[in-house]
Amino acid sequence: MVVFTTLVGFVTSSSDPVPLLPLLAALTGTALVGAGAAVLNQVLERSTDALMLRTRQRPLPAGRVTATEGSTFGSVLTACGLGLLLWKSGPLAAAVAALTLFSYLAIYTPLKRRTPFATLVGAVPGALPPVIGWAAAQRSLDGGAFVLFAIVFLWQVPHFLAIAWLYRDDYARAGFPMLPVVDREGVFTARQTVVHSLALLLVSLAAASLGGAVYLGGAFVLGVALTLFALRLMSSRDLAAARGLFLASVLYLPALCSLLLATRL
Repeated sequence: MVVFTTLVGFVTSSSDPVPLLPLLAALTGTALVGAGAAVLNQVLERSTDALMLRTRQRPLPAGRVTATEGSTFGSVLTACGLGLLLWKSGPLAAAVAALTLFSYLAIYTPLKRRTPFATLVGAVPGALPPVIGWAAAQRSLDGGAFVLFAIVFLWQVPHFLAIAWLYRDDYARAGFPMLPVVDREGVFTARQTVVHSLALLLVSLAAASLGGAVYLGGAFVLGVALTLFALRLMSSRDLAAARGLFLASVLYLPALCSLLLATRL
């Protein structure tokens, strides 16, 4: 999804024809940085990963990889990715990627253990890949890049709250105060999924200038559907509704991005 949203940012901001070699460099560099960030995050969270059922078989907590090996591998991946972006995509794209890496590892990861609102902080690095793509194509940023950022940012809230709802006992076991962990009745959590789904619907319509009339209609249908799943969660507040919202969110973003890409075909 990181690579796909980077692709959307690059293609929607490019003039015809889309330059393939610069696109490939931007996607590869972003993928390397994203992979390195994931590895380094698992190094930092190896002790808590060992406490959760869903993560205890990852290579580090399971003992198949040492922290030194993981740190080395993750550092090499991120260095190669940042170097490639700086070389082929320009300093702005590399700087946005570096900001993504820093905010994810140095701010979001430690904040997860302190506040349920870390999800909002973590949504920032998660929403920056399309901005990397935009910066790589244009060597500058404008309103379109920030609309794409806002779409991915808002999408992450119902997506991750649904995940946290499904695994809240696991998160509680590891000491992560995710919102569904501290909000046991789920009223505030469900309300946040509805609020952010509605905001996402409105912001996605603002991208009509990037996608045209077909995109506008599709974005409206997708946004209404996602909001209905969020309303179902608010109504029932059970695992089935959380799972439904999660699956809807997984389908929503690729579908919306595909609509944007289809306008360039």
